[in-house]
Amino acid sequence: MSRFRIAAILASLSCALLVIPVQPANADELQDINKLYKQGQNDKALERLDAFLASKSKDAQGPKIAQGHFLKGLILAEQGKTAEAIQIFTKLTEEYPELPEPYNNLAVLYASQGQYDKARHALEMAISTHPSYATAHENLGDIYAKMASQAYDKALQLDKSNVTAQTKLALIKELFPASGKANRAPVRMEEPKAPAAPAAVPVKPEPPKPVAPASVSATPAPAPAKAEPPKAAPAPEKTEPSAEADVLKTLNGWAAAWSGKDANAYLAYYAKDFRTPGGEGRASWEKGRKERIGKPKSIHVAIESPRVTVSDATHASVIFKQAYKSDALHSSAQKTVVLVKTGDKWLIQQERIGR
Repeated sequence: MSRFRIAAILASLSCALLVIPVQPANADELQDINKLYKQGQNDKALERLDAFLASKSKDAQGPKIAQGHFLKGLILAEQGKTAEAIQIFTKLTEEYPELPEPYNNLAVLYASQGQYDKARHALEMAISTHPSYATAHENLGDIYAKMASQAYDKALQLDKSNVTAQTKLALIKELFPASGKANRAPVRMEEPKAPAAPAAVPVKPEPPKPVAPASVSATPAPAPAKAEPPKAAPAPEKTEPSAEADVLKTLNGWAAAWSGKDANAYLAYYAKDFRTPGGEGRASWEKGRKERIGKPKSIHVAIESPRVTVSDATHASVIFKQAYKSDALHSSAQKTVVLVKTGDKWLIQQERIGR
């Protein structure tokens, strides 16, 4: 059971622990610090963790640095230093926006302060990043329940005879007893491993079919007819490339621009009405993407096993496995992009993790 506890109404909210593979030379130290944290020796764990992070360059990046900061956020939250923990998890969402766990933990911290709108927004960001993240969905339900409880309380203040509001409020209090409970064990996210490509199955050639021998005739064969000069073969008709091929060409160009760290070319693949995650403003989203693309020293994005569906002449979608690799992070996830045809170009209108 996690030792990270929050106020009664939100006792079921979960705090996630990020697990990123680290180099053996640093793994032992982080593992030892994590053991101290689990044993409740927070002061000692924090002291060693600060020394570990101080030994790294201020601008250093990489899985071991991210894991260290994530663990520090958990320890600070356990010590009741909520504001400092919020700063750490906020920075992690900026540096690793594709990970849902930092958003989830921000929601837990905001909820403990009664900032339910901020908690709701953080959970919606977690879900937009990872739609199948069950913990965030459950936590979002708890946040809505708390907000509903406040609304029913207000309704009863205005009208004490409102029986319906009294019943609904009683149901919520039954779901969330005032005593509260410890959180569940933290949800862990491990770096997914890309499955090996299936081996090619050799095609067995069919044996040649026997040809019946020509029959022998006593009569001489007739003289061959005078051959006519061969006619010129008609020129092959020009075929237009299929919509599926055009869509895949766009997707591969988008991945190539991302891999080449060409932010302007990358952003040019998005439609004007692109649905940004969480309804973020387009300018703010583009600024964030440019910073994310420019930060790593190298990026490689691969499109694996794409399945294209063309709905009509101007709408299509692709489900594929996106393999992302940089000097700071390796990840692989199923992704869906929805494209719209504008003029003679296919542009990305929406993208999401999962189907």
